[in-house]
Amino acid sequence: MKLEAVVPKDVPAAALRSVERAIGELRRGDPVLLHGPDGEAALILAAEAAQAETWAWMTVAGSGEAFLILTGRRAAAIGLAPDGGGPAALPAQGFDLAALMDLADPVRESPPRRLPDPVSPPALGGAAVDLVKLARLLPAAALVPLRIAGAGGPASWRLWAAEHDLLTVSAVDIAAYRFAGMGAVTQVAEARLPLAGAEDARVAAFRPSDGGKAHLAIVIGTPKAGDSALVRVHSECFTGDLLGSLRCDCGDQLRGAIETISRAGSGVLLYLSQEGRGIGLVNKLRAYRVQDGGADTAAANEALGFEADERIYLPAARMLQHLGLGRVRLLTNNPDKVSALSRCGITVDERVPHAFPANGHNEFYLATKAARFGHHI
Repeated sequence: MKLEAVVPKDVPAAALRSVERAIGELRRGDPVLLHGPDGEAALILAAEAAQAETWAWMTVAGSGEAFLILTGRRAAAIGLAPDGGGPAALPAQGFDLAALMDLADPVRESPPRRLPDPVSPPALGGAAVDLVKLARLLPAAALVPLRIAGAGGPASWRLWAAEHDLLTVSAVDIAAYRFAGMGAVTQVAEARLPLAGAEDARVAAFRPSDGGKAHLAIVIGTPKAGDSALVRVHSECFTGDLLGSLRCDCGDQLRGAIETISRAGSGVLLYLSQEGRGIGLVNKLRAYRVQDGGADTAAANEALGFEADERIYLPAARMLQHLGLGRVRLLTNNPDKVSALSRCGITVDERVPHAFPANGHNEFYLATKAARFGHHI
């Protein structure tokens, strides 16, 4: 079952804020206290942003155990698992930060290390690596279980966290956050924006409730509510859309969609802030380095520890509904976009092909989209 079909409802705002604050702490290289529904607790740290002093403190302050948690995809890439299943854990006692990063980052040029045997992931391992992924960092987390003296249960670790000036976050809230936070969007700005090839255009900005980057709706002409509008759902691509990169076809698709919608008389281009199929710009550049070694675009994302495509399309559906457009003719080669919008309540009356010729640099990329993602190219 696709996750768009099981979006959690009515997640408290305080729960979303706790996850957002934890993300900020991890990106700064600070630890947070993660707790589960059964009273378990652990200190976690993003491997990529970790500082030596913090890592040393965690290993002393916790239970005496320490783990490096990797996604199943990353574990498979370094030979620890046969496939991309659930999270994998390595005992990390005695690991320095260089060793952690060697295991987390496939583009580091370092001598091979003998890997310790993997162990069963601790109870909070999956939530820890999910939180680091939400922070747009390499999906690898250092985790130290907490064994706090006393019979106070959760009250004991909350007091312990306060004494050590640590933020706390719930595994349950992390599970709900991605879709509750990203799916809810609010229009915050709108302006007329004549474009080359589409002078009758306006742009509306929609801010997700998780406080992340705004998504944009470029409305060309005057689409009528109730009609089947011509719509393109386009994920941002800094390298292709702005710099004119020849590694992909994103810039061609963006500009071509604007011209196609303009010729049709009206429609909408949704510009989603989901760079690199949802892994973020920095990680996309890392994936390019992996691709330079021969991997395709899907395998490169997986080598970093991500799924081949991490995007969700619930924000796109919510933006269309806000614009009064419940029926669309979708300008895409990607069948997953059609099915995802349909699951989110948008009726897709037609898939309109949207392909462009190869340019001498992106043949392998286009072939991968057809072979690995089922694009109609």
